[in-house]
Amino acid sequence: MDEAFELMHGKLHVYKRPGSRLWQCSAYLAGKNRRRSTGQTDRERAAYVAEEWYVGLRGKAANGEGLHSGKKFKEVAAKFIEEFEVITAGERNPRYVSNHRARIKNHLNPFFGDLFVTEITSGLVQEYRVHRIRTNTEFKTNKPKPLARSTLHQEIVCLRQILTVAEAHGWIKAVPTVTPRYKASGKVTRRAWFTPAEYKRLRDATRDRAANPGRERYRPHWELLHDFVLFMVNTGLRPDEALRLEFRDVAIVEDAATEEQILEIEIHKGKRGVGFCKSMPGAVLPFKRIKERRERTLRAEAMAAGNPAKAIALENGAERLFPFSLNNLLNIILRQLNLKHDREGQVRTAYSLRHTYICLRLMEGADIYQIAKNCRTSVDMIEKFYAAHIKDRIDTRAINVRKEKKPVRGRTNNEEGARNKGIAP
Repeated sequence: MDEAFELMHGKLHVYKRPGSRLWQCSAYLAGKNRRRSTGQTDRERAAYVAEEWYVGLRGKAANGEGLHSGKKFKEVAAKFIEEFEVITAGERNPRYVSNHRARIKNHLNPFFGDLFVTEITSGLVQEYRVHRIRTNTEFKTNKPKPLARSTLHQEIVCLRQILTVAEAHGWIKAVPTVTPRYKASGKVTRRAWFTPAEYKRLRDATRDRAANPGRERYRPHWELLHDFVLFMVNTGLRPDEALRLEFRDVAIVEDAATEEQILEIEIHKGKRGVGFCKSMPGAVLPFKRIKERRERTLRAEAMAAGNPAKAIALENGAERLFPFSLNNLLNIILRQLNLKHDREGQVRTAYSLRHTYICLRLMEGADIYQIAKNCRTSVDMIEKFYAAHIKDRIDTRAINVRKEKKPVRGRTNNEEGARNKGIAP
């Protein structure tokens, strides 16, 4: 049996490669030789599939759709994850990499996966935005749910990075524009935080719950939550930084400038890498309580094991201040106090404690540059998301300025004053 034959008056070739069971087909069209596998072992079925493929190519060329070839999006996405995971090792949080992988699997590949990267245009990216906004649903109930602006932004960032990989390898000539049309930028909104009155309610509620936990076995958890709230509002740490914080990273010192006891904290593996933080005096007592409770627990465990020497000195150990996440307990309190959402409907989380620290410092008149350094962020971020809505940042002395009016020549001050009051003749 022949291992090759021609169709369509010699314009379509069907053949077998040595050692292969499957028939292949090829055709020269639009200035390029194009090949594909028919996926068939039977000669007649292979001929039918090859003809359908060739006719489809001719139809696309006639309609001006263009003939695309090269790498498919899902192949480039796999290459991107492979490179991204290796290049960013130790610099990016592993969760960030896994989030990119989830975005590709759940959203980008189902929409773009079978397309060639040369087919992806700015218009198609816009269609993806519309598709995501229209089809977004809740995970459990499958009901329509508004898509968060940040969620869509992260997906577009991931898409752009994949297309950048395609450009770097020469699979596309240039990355298409992925910026959204019709909407230049979103409204600048303040971050969800606790006003002084709301924070006082939260603090009192966690303190009462620590004193009256309901069940004795939950007392240590509620005590830790109360100290967590105080610690976060007086340090401004990010929640992930606080969860990775170890006792050896924290030192109680006498601050020379204020002559008060504060905490000096070394941040390791934070969002910005290694950094430092100086707390408010209000963080010292919660830290002492956390440390004392942990030391008592370790001594009790060592005595129960019959080996007191195993008690760990926390100053030199790698014990964590907060050995587990307190989000569930915090959410319970927030819902009880009806503080889970602010007046704009934004959800409050443990991150809101950091936002509260920044806002309270601004309200007290702290220097914005020093706050940015202490929180390991930028002045621009604070100006944009925090300082913009703090009324205490507006100096009335600089606004309510009145120029002294000069009297009109030839009139006395009494005559000018009478005229201004509307009683002059």
